[in-house]
Amino acid sequence: MTKEFENETLRFPTNLDRAAIVERLIQVRTAAAEAGLGDIVARLERVESFTSAELGANVIGALTSIQEKPEFATITMQLGMVAMNLKNLK
Repeated sequence: MTKEFENETLRFPTNLDRAAIVERLIQVRTAAAEAGLGDIVARLERVESFTSAELGANVIGALTSIQEKPEFATITMQLGMVAMNLKNLK
């Protein structure tokens, strides 16, 4: 994760467009790979080509699988931020 993402507070941006959402998910995928979270990495493989429905389903699935693991709070926060912006997908 970039320093920018690590230092964000609970004030999540709610106006991310598709490109910004995909960019964050690529960052999440990289962080998940570094943390050994193969299930998250697998959910986000080819995120660049997902339909809106696929993107939403995989973000919610990834968030559900990791939200109870406090040691991955940064990844959980980023997934939560993306989830809040899913309404902006076109």
